Amino acid sequence: MAEIIQRDGTWAFDGSTVRITPGLHRSVPLFRQTYGEIAVPLEAVAGVAHEPERKRGRLRLRLREGADPLLQATGGRLPEAADPYRLTVDIDRSGVAEYVAEEIRRALLLEEIPKEPARTYLLPGPPVPVSVRSSDGTVSFDGTQVRIDWSDTSDRVKRATGPRIIELPDLVQVEWLPNSGYEDGFLRFVTRDSVFSKLPPEKDPFALDLWGSARRDLLTALVATAVMARLPHPSTRSGEYAQGDPPSLPPAPEDSVPQLPRPGHHDVLLRRLRELGELHRDGVLTDEEFATTKAAVLRDF
Repeated sequence: MAEIIQRDGTWAFDGSTVRITPGLHRSVPLFRQTYGEIAVPLEAVAGVAHEPERKRGRLRLRLREGADPLLQATGGRLPEAADPYRLTVDIDRSGVAEYVAEEIRRALLLEEIPKEPARTYLLPGPPVPVSVRSSDGTVSFDGTQVRIDWSDTSDRVKRATGPRIIELPDLVQVEWLPNSGYEDGFLRFVTRDSVFSKLPPEKDPFALDLWGSARRDLLTALVATAVMARLPHPSTRSGEYAQGDPPSLPPAPEDSVPQLPRPGHHDVLLRRLRELGELHRDGVLTDEEFATTKAAVLRDF
């Protein structure tokens, strides 16, 4: 067993798994403490590096592309301090850090772990259900559907549409950008119907606009990761939507018909459509925003 214990956390390697446990010190970011322990199988590892410096160094674990839904969801945009695959190392523990790194490297060679992208997720992501309260509302995921309940400070357009419920089969992508404290972030759920929407996050009924506490809003990456882990792996998708090309959508069945609202929901539907119409007439919504939001309301009913 190769192990290093630091204030940031503990790395332990038993020959087949790198077990990463976050530290309990107040300097450890809330995201890492909330994400919890991560067990990284050796087959998910692409490499490891010990980077010594004069005062403090660091250990960095590099995973194979496509092996981890967390890295897939966050796209390298996690702040460095919140990165669970980075461990700050005190100068007097440099020898231990190098020993741990060397043990992992030796195992990679002995097991002949490939460096090619993984064709399936090798880590499970966070467990469900998971729920996070952000500056724009509360987002929850139970493994089958995403639910967004807007806050009192959300844009009127979003509050007019009511709670957003998105079934997992309707999702094609999750887009996440952290709130840096200087620039707003967002968590957007791209569905088959909203894939061409160009609404800004503050008005998009399928997106959370992250503008409040950067520390708290960072936790939305938990939901993004949990959803990503249950979507088809990127290696199975045709095209590269992540680079801007929308995925091809299956044609609607010829015998499909619009679903009418249930009788008990009719008054709610009329009220929301009336509110949207007033926002449109007052110039709060553009023609495109009104059409997109109206379509979203009708789909929910």
